[in-house]
Amino acid sequence: MKNKKLIASIIKFIVVIGLLFLYIVPFIFVLINSFKARKDVVSNPLSLPSSLDFSNYIQAFEKMSYGHAFFNTLIITVLSVLLIILFSSMTAYILVRKDWKFNKIIFFGMVLSMIIPFQGIMIPLVSIYGSIGMLNTKWALIYMYSGFGISLAVFMYHGFIKAIPVELEEAAMIDGATRLQTFWKIVFPIMKPITMTIVTLDMLWIWNDFLLPSLVLIAPDERTLQLSTYYFSGSHTVDYGLSMAALMLTIIPILIIYLLLQKSIIGNVLQGSIK
Repeated sequence: MKNKKLIASIIKFIVVIGLLFLYIVPFIFVLINSFKARKDVVSNPLSLPSSLDFSNYIQAFEKMSYGHAFFNTLIITVLSVLLIILFSSMTAYILVRKDWKFNKIIFFGMVLSMIIPFQGIMIPLVSIYGSIGMLNTKWALIYMYSGFGISLAVFMYHGFIKAIPVELEEAAMIDGATRLQTFWKIVFPIMKPITMTIVTLDMLWIWNDFLLPSLVLIAPDERTLQLSTYYFSGSHTVDYGLSMAALMLTIIPILIIYLLLQKSIIGNVLQGSIK
């Protein structure tokens, strides 16, 4: 039995190491090539750089207007996530606590909307919003992200709120709290694990998204970091060193945030799944 357990543990360890290798290799590939000149990347992309030359990063930082693009991406991500959390949490609370027949229709409508692929609606979306002058602004993009993200967030909040005892809210109301005060002071703090899960998922989705910003944002001043990296690729040539340095500059901020909040994120995600 001990030998079988040992063999099973070794197999699990090998599988985990193999999966880690598959996930981390693309990142390492981008990192090592971000320090190389274009000709070195083309001639031998798997070799280590001869020296840590940061000239690619300096050029990429200047060409992509990094500060401006970073600010655009940060504003879009933060405001979109805040709006998703604000509206979806309150919507889910009403759908759970109010026994209205119309609530079931709204909830199932939101669930059904999640199976519609974005590619199926992106052309009508751009056509309609372009005709009313709502494209080429980060505020329109925030509005769209909020709309696309609320359905999944409501679905996740809905299941979590159903497990919260109603007696807690009744006790607060007996003490004189209004429905709104009960939600924000009693219910919402209890929902911290699922809130952190939704924040993490939506933050990664919005920060890394390329397709929707490429359809909505046209002016250079409105570009996000992801759009800025795309313009390092020309019609016939690509400066791979600069492109990979730009990719690293795009990845680094969200990677730092994740590393700083890693314990909190993992702990809350686990609590949410157990709940």
